[in-house]
Amino acid sequence: MTDSPASDRGSLPPDPNDLSVTIVDGYVDEPAHFGVPPYISTYPRYTAGALVDAGVPETQITYHTIDELREDRGKHADVADADLFVYVGGMTVPGKYVGGTPAEPDEVRELGWTADGVTLLGGPVRFGVGEENAGAQETERDDLDYDFVAMGDVEAAAHDLVREGLEGFGNRMRDNPEIDRWAEKGAFVVEQHPNHPDYLICEMETSRGCAYRCSFCTEPLYGSPAFREAQSVVDEVDALSNRGVKHFRLGRQADILAFGGDGEAPNPDALRELYGGIRDVAPDLRTLHLDNMNPVTITDYPEASREAIRVIAAHNTPGDTAAFGLESADPIVQEQNNLLVTAEECLEAVRVVNEEGGWRPGDAPETTPGTDDRVTGPSTGPDASPRLPKLLPGINLVHGLAGERPETYEHNKAFLQTVYDEGLMLRRINIRQVMAFAGTEMAETGADIAQEHKDQFQAYKREVRETVDNPMLDRVVPPGTVLPDVHLEYHQDGKTFGRQLGTYALLVAVPGERELGTAIDVAITDHGYRSVTGVPYPLDVNAASMDELTAVPGINRSTAGDVVVGRPYGSLDEVDTGVADLSRFAVVDDVDVPIPGRDRAGSGPGPAARSGLDRGESPADRGDRSPAGRGD
Repeated sequence: MTDSPASDRGSLPPDPNDLSVTIVDGYVDEPAHFGVPPYISTYPRYTAGALVDAGVPETQITYHTIDELREDRGKHADVADADLFVYVGGMTVPGKYVGGTPAEPDEVRELGWTADGVTLLGGPVRFGVGEENAGAQETERDDLDYDFVAMGDVEAAAHDLVREGLEGFGNRMRDNPEIDRWAEKGAFVVEQHPNHPDYLICEMETSRGCAYRCSFCTEPLYGSPAFREAQSVVDEVDALSNRGVKHFRLGRQADILAFGGDGEAPNPDALRELYGGIRDVAPDLRTLHLDNMNPVTITDYPEASREAIRVIAAHNTPGDTAAFGLESADPIVQEQNNLLVTAEECLEAVRVVNEEGGWRPGDAPETTPGTDDRVTGPSTGPDASPRLPKLLPGINLVHGLAGERPETYEHNKAFLQTVYDEGLMLRRINIRQVMAFAGTEMAETGADIAQEHKDQFQAYKREVRETVDNPMLDRVVPPGTVLPDVHLEYHQDGKTFGRQLGTYALLVAVPGERELGTAIDVAITDHGYRSVTGVPYPLDVNAASMDELTAVPGINRSTAGDVVVGRPYGSLDEVDTGVADLSRFAVVDDVDVPIPGRDRAGSGPGPAARSGLDRGESPADRGDRSPAGRGD
């Protein structure tokens, strides 16, 4: 990959006030950083802030997503006409996405060819690109025909190109004092995102880099952890909140527990300053989630970790997930790939997070485990509040690593089964095959092992989905659980699919084709392996459709027909459903029903959006004006 070629496009205007810049977001997905819609990563925001810091007026900086350019070819003119075109993107972990489609290499090249000005490429794309964003892939570095490729930080490169001219380009890394400035200065760019303001979640950086060196991970390529000050992150949230953002995720770090400490031991006081500060400057936020938490921190520092997790659970919003990098429960694979935590240690960390964060808003001490007078977890069973737990662990498992053997799959299945058998909860199990990037130890191993084991991997993955994911999801999200503010995204097979904003949000299907781009509260009625179905909450039995009624557990089409024939009802007691319990799902007429724990400090979203049923509309009325789904 060419990292700093001399530009053949001429020079930039000497006065930054005369400079026009277009930033295109091709999306990112890294081990500790996410930026596929509805997320917006730090890269375009910090790049915009760096440009402003270098003297470019906000009004001369244009931001587009790659999906915008696909849907409106006319916006390519902003790329062609800019004095400086900056592309940010890159995927270093495989994934499947609903809210957006990451840019393909050929699309990135086309944008570079379209630009008449100076072109700059940056982000995790610098680590390499593959044929597709999937596991069992080897990658190679490619400059994709751009004038400049930032092998350091793209925001620093953009700043230096504007401040010092083309000769000032270098592959340097930015420092925290620069991010203190650029994070706030770049907040304005979120207003140009097509999802702004209602369906946009900002990925927040508390640190980057990692002190550990797992064989496959690109995060150590950023160096040792560089922690920001709590006030800097709070100021960034304040600036974004002032621009209309209400959804935040502290996802850009290898281990949230290490924030404000020495890189290993937790610092609960620093987390109080961070989370408390965020709540102070954004009191009406709707989402506050996190991503990565290192299980070895919990086993090495159990009491400090428990206190830190309690701080997080007191301030976050429900449905939060702490991703654990177990990677493999096989001791042979652990040893050959520098993995940090054993299966038993990870199991203990799962117990701790369940106990300290696995309670649900609305729970009372007497309905949860424990002998003291505080609410604890895991909160399960009929006495549990009908909300998602505040904070649960997720498990990451990676296949194709050095040392993998048939027994590896058995070790992983046994670990997951033990978690389930102990009555614990996992919010998510992520199973993927490795991608090999230059600069990591996996570059030597490549994708050979993953390719050789691909058939066994697929069979094992199906087995885990059926035997663990399915019953686990029923434990975490039993029928009657209420999910506030499910944003409706697309139509398929006569249903509307949507998600809450947050970490690894559940895909939710509701009957009928409802208006896309709106949000409704949903009561869960059933579950699959990784998704759930539900009905608008509360469901009005005097207006509900047959499909909505038959979605309620215990109601078949014959019973639903009897319910419809007997309308209108004056109370639920008048509805004869046999053994079905409507009280968890339905009301009579337009009645507001409080959601348990919604008004509790730190419990999450505010007042619910009103569904079409609440407005007295029929399903047909809503379907007539519903735009077509994107089909992604």
